[in-house]
Amino acid sequence: MAGTLGEIRDTMSGAKRWLLPDGVKEVLPPEAGRIETLRRRLLDLHNSWGYDLVMPPLIEFIESLLTGTGNDLDVETFKVIDQLTGRTMGIRADITPQVARIDAHSLGITGVNRLCYSNTVLHTASANPLASRTPLQVGAELYGHAGLESDLEIISLMLESITHVGVDAPLTLDLGHVGIYRGLLAGMSISDEHEQTLFDLLQTKAVADIDAFVVTLDIAQQDQQMLKQLARLYGDISVLETATQAFAGASEAVLDAVDYLQQLATAVQQRFPKVTLYFDLAELRGYQYHTGVVFAALTPAFGQPIAKGGRYDDIGQVFGRARPATGFSADLKILVELSTLEPAPAEIVLVPNRDGLTSEQCQLLWQTEAELRSQGFRVVAQLSGQENAVAEHSRQLSWRDGAWQLD
Repeated sequence: MAGTLGEIRDTMSGAKRWLLPDGVKEVLPPEAGRIETLRRRLLDLHNSWGYDLVMPPLIEFIESLLTGTGNDLDVETFKVIDQLTGRTMGIRADITPQVARIDAHSLGITGVNRLCYSNTVLHTASANPLASRTPLQVGAELYGHAGLESDLEIISLMLESITHVGVDAPLTLDLGHVGIYRGLLAGMSISDEHEQTLFDLLQTKAVADIDAFVVTLDIAQQDQQMLKQLARLYGDISVLETATQAFAGASEAVLDAVDYLQQLATAVQQRFPKVTLYFDLAELRGYQYHTGVVFAALTPAFGQPIAKGGRYDDIGQVFGRARPATGFSADLKILVELSTLEPAPAEIVLVPNRDGLTSEQCQLLWQTEAELRSQGFRVVAQLSGQENAVAEHSRQLSWRDGAWQLD
C-alpha cells in the first residue's frame, strides 16, 4: 500500500510529469533536423514524379475515417467525442483513407490523380515491438488508373524513395496478389466461419494445421489440394510457374492474377536489377480493403517491412466515386534510422552582442546577419551576459575598417 500511496504523491507533486506514454517518443536535436531534411528531400522527389502534396486533418468523424478499411484500422484508432456535435471522432491511424476521400470527394478530378503526404499518425498500440505508436507516415497514392503501369509506377516510386533518403542496405520486394485467394474461394462453398479460420491459419503459415483443416471442408478434393498448395507457394519467381500448374483447374481470375504478378515482376526486375524479388501467394495483408497486388520492401537491417502498399480499387465509392487506386506508405522515422545519408551542417557564424555599438553599427550588423542567412549560414547572436553561451561556431563577425567582416 505504501508504494501505491508513494506513486500517488509523486504524481500529485509532478515528479513524473515528464514521462511519455509507452511507444511515444519525442525527437530532439539534431535528429529532428535530420528527419525534417530527409522529409523535404522525399517530398521533392515525389513532386518531381508529379505527385501533389495534401495535408488531411488530424481528426475526422469516425464513419468517414474508417469507411471501407476493415476491422484492423478500427482497433488501431483512438476515438473521442466531439463536444460540438456529440458525434464520435477518430484520430487518424492511417492517412491513406483520408487521401482516398480527398480524391473522391474534395478534388473531383476525372483522370489520373497523383497525391502524396507526410504527417504523423497515432496508433492505440504498437504494431510490433519495433514500431512507434506515432509514426511519421509518408506515402503516395495514384488514382484513376487500373492497369499494370500504375502499380509499376507506385512500386518504382517506393523503391526510389527508400534509396533517395540514404537506405543503401540490400532490398527485397515481397509481392503477392489477394485476387488469387479471393478467386479460389469464389468457386467453393465455404461458410463465413470456416473462411475466417482458413484466413487466420494462412497468416500463421502453419502448413500442417492448414492441411488438417482443409480436409474437414465440404469441398471437392481438387479444391482442397489447391488450398493446401496456396500455403506452400512462397519463394523466388519459380513460385509463379508452380502456381500456374497447381491452379490449372481454378477460375480464369486466379490464373490472370498469377500472370499479372509475372508481368509485374519482369518489369520491376528490369528497372531494379539489384532488388531481390520474393513471392508469397498467401500474403493477405490488408485483405479487407486491398483488391489486387500487395507488396512490401524489406531489408536485413530491420525486422519488419520498411514500406508497403498495394491496390485498393473502389475505396472511394462511399464518398461518391469508385476509383481505381494504388499506393504505398512508410514510416519516415524508420527510414531515417536506416539511412546512411548525413545532411551537411550549415556553417555557424557567431554574432557579437550589441553592447556598446553605435546605432549605425547595429543597423549594419542586422543587414549583414540577414545577408549571411540568405546565403545558407546559420547565424547565432550572442545575448547580453551570455558571451560564452555559444560554444560551437566556425566563423564570427568582427567590426573592422568601418564594416562587419566575416572571420
